[in-house]
Amino acid sequence: MDQVKDSDLVVEIAHQSARISKELSKRIVGQKEVVEQLIISLFAGGHCLLVGVPGLAKTMLISTLADILALSFNRIQFTPDLMPSDITGTDILDEDPTTARRIFRFIKGPVFHHIILADEINRTPPKTQAALLQSMQEYTVTASGRTYQVERPFHVFATQNPIEQEGTYPLPEAQLDRFMFMVMIDYPDHNEEVEIVRSTTGDYQESLKKVMDPEKLLQIYRLVSRVPVSGNVIEYAVKLVRATRPSQENNIELVNQYIKYGAGPRASQYLILASKARAVLKGRFTVAEEDIKALAHPVLRHRIITNFRAGAESINTDSLVDKIIEET
Repeated sequence: MDQVKDSDLVVEIAHQSARISKELSKRIVGQKEVVEQLIISLFAGGHCLLVGVPGLAKTMLISTLADILALSFNRIQFTPDLMPSDITGTDILDEDPTTARRIFRFIKGPVFHHIILADEINRTPPKTQAALLQSMQEYTVTASGRTYQVERPFHVFATQNPIEQEGTYPLPEAQLDRFMFMVMIDYPDHNEEVEIVRSTTGDYQESLKKVMDPEKLLQIYRLVSRVPVSGNVIEYAVKLVRATRPSQENNIELVNQYIKYGAGPRASQYLILASKARAVLKGRFTVAEEDIKALAHPVLRHRIITNFRAGAESINTDSLVDKIIEET
């Protein structure tokens, strides 16, 4: 009986996800694959790192998504002088008007919102970057020895500029691993760019409709966790991730040649979880190998560390993932 209810709920959510995409298209032209990956990460409860040159509407995309889902949104501009307390919040000395006693009161920072846009996250030092780690993994914030709960749904969408590297601090691998997806945002094609210019230089803008609310998104989390996965599909996902690690048994020679470190077990977990969310988005209550293959690039590309030879020969992680999928 519960499975019948879940199947009905999957159909409903697939319809709602189509409505989300339709509402986003009022503000965002093209980028269908990017939009799909963002919705999948939301349904799976994950965080996303968006990589693209300036001017590709990354901020507008995330703020519009929050608006459509009726989620609270805050944008944090990461700069070299940003402090951890600027993200998490700080204690201030306050005076009680009735007793005249002075007490410390915690003022919550911008991290206490449903959706956080960490803009240019690699422009701030590692100490400040790390202020997000606890909230991303444990949904809590610790300040002055006290722990505060971050309300769910909670998603961090971080952006990076891939071309301007002066004055940046590369994200440590431990923090990169906390992001479910690394989403690459490319330039629009000619027709899309014409439509972008036409629609953004006039005085008319379509109003957005709310599609969901926070409670509905929490319901989707629970549904995604219940989606069944066959042993063969789990075996395939794990095999794919293990194939990224050099010096493994029956490994692809290309991996030994160009990869220094492969993806860890969290990649296997995220690959299955994200594939469950993709199945729900497509209106299915079961995961197929096609879901694993479709999400292998955003899950694996930032978890594979290539060696000097790969850099010298201009071999990138996406081309290596293509070869691994082909050979596995």
